[in-house]
Amino acid sequence: MPPFLPPPELPTAAALPRRPLLTPAPSTIAALPRRAWIALAVILAIVWFANLDVRKLQHPDEGRYAEIAREMLASGDWVTPRLDGLKYFEKPPLQYWLTAASFKAFEQDEWTARLPGVVAGFLTVAVVAATGAAIASVPVGLYAGMALAGSVWLFGISHLVTLDALLTFWLTLSLCAFLRAQHARASPMQQRNWMWLAYAASAGGMLTKGLVALLIPFATLVVYTLVTRDRAPWRRLHLGSGLVVLVVLAAPWFVLVSLRNPEFARFFFIHEHFERFLTTEHRRVGAWWYFVPMFVVGFLPWTGIFLWRLRPSWRHAALDADGFAWAKFCVVWTAFVFVFFSLSGSKLPSYILPMFPAAALVLGAQLRTISVRTLAAWTAALAASTLALWVATLVGWPRLAQALADPRTPRVLYDVLGHWVNVALGVAGAGYAVGFFAFRRGDERGRSRGIAALSLATILAMQAAFSGSDVFRATRSAADLVTTLENAANPPYDPSAPFFQVRMYDQTLPFYLGRTTTLVEYRDELGPGLDAEPGLGIAHLSEWIARWQSLPQGYALMAPNTHDLLVKDGVPMRVVASDARRILIARK
Repeated sequence: MPPFLPPPELPTAAALPRRPLLTPAPSTIAALPRRAWIALAVILAIVWFANLDVRKLQHPDEGRYAEIAREMLASGDWVTPRLDGLKYFEKPPLQYWLTAASFKAFEQDEWTARLPGVVAGFLTVAVVAATGAAIASVPVGLYAGMALAGSVWLFGISHLVTLDALLTFWLTLSLCAFLRAQHARASPMQQRNWMWLAYAASAGGMLTKGLVALLIPFATLVVYTLVTRDRAPWRRLHLGSGLVVLVVLAAPWFVLVSLRNPEFARFFFIHEHFERFLTTEHRRVGAWWYFVPMFVVGFLPWTGIFLWRLRPSWRHAALDADGFAWAKFCVVWTAFVFVFFSLSGSKLPSYILPMFPAAALVLGAQLRTISVRTLAAWTAALAASTLALWVATLVGWPRLAQALADPRTPRVLYDVLGHWVNVALGVAGAGYAVGFFAFRRGDERGRSRGIAALSLATILAMQAAFSGSDVFRATRSAADLVTTLENAANPPYDPSAPFFQVRMYDQTLPFYLGRTTTLVEYRDELGPGLDAEPGLGIAHLSEWIARWQSLPQGYALMAPNTHDLLVKDGVPMRVVASDARRILIARK
C-alpha cells in the first residue's frame, strides 16, 4: 500500500452487507403486525370451537361413533368396539378412545362427542400453516392455513362426528413431516426424525381408518416419482427404522383384537377394505364424477383461484437443491386422493377430505404470488354470485321447500331451515364483499386482510348453516323422543325395562338412552355382530311379539308401517311419542 494513503478502516457491523433474511422482520408478518395475526388466530379459534353444543347428534354417523365410545367407556373394554352391544369391527378404535376420553374428562354430551374431530381439524390447519412457513415462506404458510380453515369441507366435516377429520389430520401430519424431511435444508438427523414422525402419523391413521392411511402416502410417492422422475426421496425414507416405528405403534391393537376375536381379521382386512373398494356391497354407489361437485363446493371460496392457477403451479414449481418439488408432490397427492375414491365402489362425500390440506399448501403459494388486483376480481365475482344466490333463496325458498318435502321430512322443517340458509348466505356474501374491498387496496396489507375476511366469512356462514341443520333433529335424532319418554308421568319411565328397535335401527337412540337396545328382525351393518353373538338379537318378529306380550313393561321404537301392522295383529302397546319416521311405544 502506498505510504501516502491512510490504512483502510474496518467496516462496522452496521456497514457489513446482510444476507437476505429467510423470515420477515419480527414486527411485521405478511404485511400485518404480528399482534394482528395473533388476534386473528384467537378469533379463528373462538369461531372454530363455538357452537358445538347447539345441535343434537343425528343419524347415522354421529349417533354411531358417539355410542361406540360411550359403550367402550361404560364397559371398560378398550379392545373390542361394540355398537348397541354387538361387536363392531368396521373401523379401528382410535377415535373411540379419544371420544371416550373426552366423555371421561368432561361429560357425556354432544360437544364432547364432537370434540376429537373439531380438535383434529384445527390441528390440521396448524400443521399446514407451520409446514408452509418452513418449506416455502411465512406468508405462504399463513395463507395456506387461513385458507384451509375457511374452506367448506374441512370446517364442515370436522364439526361432524365422523372418522374422516381425524384420519385427515394423521395423513396431513404424515404428508407435512415427509415434506420437511425432503427439504434441502434438513440435516441427516432432521430427515430421519421427520420421517419417523411421518411413520408415526401413518400409524395413527391406521388406528383411525385402516390401510388407507398407508396407501395414500405410498401411492402418491410412486406416482410422483413416475411423473417427475425424481428418485431422490426414496433414498431419504429411512424405511427400516420407520417401519419399526409404524409396527410398534399400530400393531399391538390389531394383534390383541385378533386374539380376542378370531373373526376380526377376515372381516376388517377383506370385507372392509377390498370388498368395500371393489364392490357395491355397501350400497354407497355413485357415478365416476360423484366427487366433482364435492370438490368444487368443498374448496369454496378458493376453488376458482386454485383451479385457475393449478397449471402454472405445476409448471413453475420451485425445486430444492436436491431436485424435490414439494408443490408437485402436493398436486399429485390431491389428484390421487380424488381419483382413488372416484374409482371406489363405495362413495361418501367425506372420503375426499384428505385431499384438501395438500391442495391448501399449493393454494398458499398461489395466494402469495397472484396479484392483489386479480384476487379482487375473483372475489368480486364470488361476492356477486353469493349475494345473487342469497336473493334467489329469499324469493324462491318456499317453492324449493315444497319440492324437497316428503312424508318423512315435513315441509315445516325446510321452512325453518330456510331462515338459517338465508342468514348463512347473507353472512358469506357480506364477508366476501369486505374481502373484495380489502383486496382493492392493491397492496400486501390488503392481500392479508382479504384472505382473512374470506375465511372468517365462510366459517361464520357454516356455523349458521350448522345451527339451522338442527331442525332435522325432529326426524334424525332420538333426543326429543327420549326426553318425552323420560318425562312421562303416568306411568313413569322404567329404565330397567327392556328396550327394542323393531325392524329398524336409530343410531342415536342408545346414546340418548344411555344403554343398549335389542334389535328385532334387523341386520344391515350390525349383521356380523349378530352372527358372532346371535343371542343378543331377535331374528323374527313373531318371537318378539311373544316376548313382548309376556313383559310387565317394555319399550320399542319402530317405523309407522310396522306399528300399523302390529295394531292389526292386536299387539298390546301404547304410543308414547311419534314423528314422521318413528313411533315410540310402551307395553303399558
